[in-house]
This record gives sequence, C-alpha cells and structure tokens, in this order.
Amino acid sequence: MDLSLSNHPAGDHMVIEVGGEIDVYTAPRLREKIVELVNAGHHHLIVDMEGVDFLDSTGLGVLVGGLKRVRGQEGTLRIVCTQERLLKIFRITGLTKVFPIHDSVEEAIGAKT
Repeated sequence: MDLSLSNHPAGDHMVIEVGGEIDVYTAPRLREKIVELVNAGHHHLIVDMEGVDFLDSTGLGVLVGGLKRVRGQEGTLRIVCTQERLLKIFRITGLTKVFPIHDSVEEAIGAKT
C-alpha cells in the first residue's frame, strides 16, 4: 500500500489528509510534508488520519517530530482519528497524553489549545 497526502487550509489551521499506510517506507513523505508546511509558515497543523490503514513506530516518530517542530514555532499539531486500531496504538504508547486526538477536523479546529 502507498501513502496519499493532501493539504488544505481550514481557518487558522492547515489540514493534512493522510491515506494508506504510514510505515518505514512512506513516513519520510509525511515528514517532508510537515517540514514543507512549517517552513511555509503554517504552525497550526491538523493531521487527518481517517484514511490511514496502518501506522507503525516510524510513523509515530514522524508525528512526534512534527509536534516538536510546530511547538518550536509556538504552534500546535492535532490528530483526527476515530479508528480504534489506531487509537489503541496511541494509547499503548502513551501518546494520547501528548497529542490532542479529535473525532473530526471541525472538532480539532474548535478545540482550545
């Protein structure tokens, strides 16, 4: 499986829609997208993972790295995910305490920092 990425503005945020698998082979593309957006001045990101079929530790590392990158710019990185198999990974790794995880892009946009 491959990785699909697209992004669009939503209010003060930039939404990255991710589809497919985020693994050791595809995670660098997500990292590049996050770096590109932050370098372009987008410091409030929402990663919409509703289309993600698989997430491994490399993908988690990219998300953590992205969070560090936006925080260095006083920004935020929020996750949209309702898939139990992915949420379980966030819970097991303790990343539910690190990332705000929302049920929809609209909820993520409206959330208080």
